[in-house]
Amino acid sequence: MPLPLPLPGRPRLGQAPLLALLLLLVVGPARPISFQLPGKARKCLREEIHRDTLVTGEYEIDAPPGSSTGPSANLKITDSAGHILYAKEDATKGKFAFTTEDYDMFEACFESKLPVGTGRMPDQLVILDMKHGVEAKNYEEIAKVEKLKPLEVELRRLEDLSESIVNDFAYMKKREEEMRDTNESTNTRVLYFSIFSMCCLIGLATWQVFYLRRFFKAKKLIE
Repeated sequence: MPLPLPLPGRPRLGQAPLLALLLLLVVGPARPISFQLPGKARKCLREEIHRDTLVTGEYEIDAPPGSSTGPSANLKITDSAGHILYAKEDATKGKFAFTTEDYDMFEACFESKLPVGTGRMPDQLVILDMKHGVEAKNYEEIAKVEKLKPLEVELRRLEDLSESIVNDFAYMKKREEEMRDTNESTNTRVLYFSIFSMCCLIGLATWQVFYLRRFFKAKKLIE
């Protein structure tokens, strides 16, 4: 006996949980980044972020063991135009938040102020936890303000997550269209340049034939 086929337009059983799981797997939880910062050194982290996106972050700089002065580093976050979005001197631990105005490349730079050690003093440990978009939203605070139930909060988070993915695909489609237009424009210019080059070569070859014919006639080598 053949199995009944699902009706068109109606989701099958378990499709919604699978979609939610897929959305969670696509984005996934963000993990803090940690790295060693040597004395008198500068390290930067870059990331491309969409426009009108909330960006939050927490950082912590641990002093190397045996250091009596404690951690000493400067933190500066800038965009591609050099605008300073956040700056902190002698940073040890803190938070930052800003909203992007346009799609851009953002850079977070840590610059150590400790003198270069003799090799026995370890480097400073920098821990940076940077979030943007859906990850940066505090859904617990939203639930308190709007008095949402846990299921409603989860649905709100999944809705924001799906909207973020749709916006990413729309941006990728726009970039693909721009690249396609650029390729078509380049191909058209190359075609016109090739036709112009061929016309120049044909004209030059014709001129050479007539010039040599006139030259040989003048020298009475041909009639």
